[in-house]
Amino acid sequence: MGISYHVRGGKPLSGEVSVGGAKNAALPLIAGALLADGETVLTNVPKLRDTLAMLAILEFLGAETSFEDGILRIRTYKVRSKPIPASYVSTLRGSIVLLGPLLARFGVVEMSYPGGCVLGKRPVGAHIEALVQLGAVDMSNEDVLHLQGALRPGRVVLPEFSVTATENAVLAAALLPGETTVELAAAEPHVRDVETFVEEMGASVEGKGTHAVTVRGRKDLRPATHRVIPDYLEAGALALTGLVTRGKVSVRGVDASHLTSFLDLLRRGGCAWEFQPEGGVLTVDGEASQCRAMNVRTNIFPGFPTDLQAPLGVALTQASGVSRIFERMYEGRFGYLYELEKMGAHVEILNAHQALVIGPTPLKGRIVASNDIRAGAAMVLAALCADGETTITDVRYIERGYDRLDEKLRSLGARIERVEEKE
Repeated sequence: MGISYHVRGGKPLSGEVSVGGAKNAALPLIAGALLADGETVLTNVPKLRDTLAMLAILEFLGAETSFEDGILRIRTYKVRSKPIPASYVSTLRGSIVLLGPLLARFGVVEMSYPGGCVLGKRPVGAHIEALVQLGAVDMSNEDVLHLQGALRPGRVVLPEFSVTATENAVLAAALLPGETTVELAAAEPHVRDVETFVEEMGASVEGKGTHAVTVRGRKDLRPATHRVIPDYLEAGALALTGLVTRGKVSVRGVDASHLTSFLDLLRRGGCAWEFQPEGGVLTVDGEASQCRAMNVRTNIFPGFPTDLQAPLGVALTQASGVSRIFERMYEGRFGYLYELEKMGAHVEILNAHQALVIGPTPLKGRIVASNDIRAGAAMVLAALCADGETTITDVRYIERGYDRLDEKLRSLGARIERVEEKE
């Protein structure tokens, strides 16, 4: 069944909306539940295609789950490690975080290579390297990831600042009695959330949220109850709706420390915003903003998030002057610019990592595609500020990363309809 959004743009959005739980935290936390026997309870869990796909994998491995109103219960009494076929992981890149927990607990993990969004090369080498440094034997081939062996605590030096490789190393180390150091660790908020979670299970972690993390693990980890952090990527995208539609939108439940680089760039670009710590309310006033060209350089946290590059790229079409985008992280992130060109944007793609956006240019409604999760959100933003009606296809990508986005936008006054079409 194909799903599309039909959006009639040109209307300023206004009001208040709450941000949901972070998908990029929820997936490794779900995997982390495998580290202990018993019932793990996660709250503030977003109901997304990706979280449901991860739960299907855990159920395949023998877990029992229940999920209602953002509360997820995972019971792991009957879990065992067995080969996970492609049908479960081919559309879920995040399933890679199962490697560490399954290997640490059962001594073996075997799965088809995970899939997901097409964002250029996203190799698994960092994951294998991390676990091999902890004692794993790599028996993978071109079709299957296969690691086995009794892990031991030690020193892990990651070959890159990989978020999910850091999470795999931390999750595995939590179950190893003794001290493990992870150097060149990623420091994104969702990594820190995983580090907090394993502490709640009984491990201890020094250096949370830094590039050098020390984990003191134990064999008898216990299930925990944990609240998933707010999704700063969703918060940024929702806040930008106020900017691009020249409305006034408040996003509640935001942790502004997760968005330091993003908010500072908006300030320097003439965007009018304010943050109220009580309730974590971020308000963007598009009508009061005088947007001018910006230079965007994505980077590892706390640098500008690569997952907000596409939504901000839409805002740049409405800014005065020549904006420059330097995408450091992935070479496949500019597909959305071709869709924006269909709508009338003036863009120049210099190479796989650099592009120019010349504005302001009025956008017009067209039929456009979602190339990946974040590109999909960008096209929704473009549709909201475009003249006429836009149809956004491949909405399944958007629904992998944003919980009830269409409903939240309608609460702000957006004219957006979700349409299911029989194939």
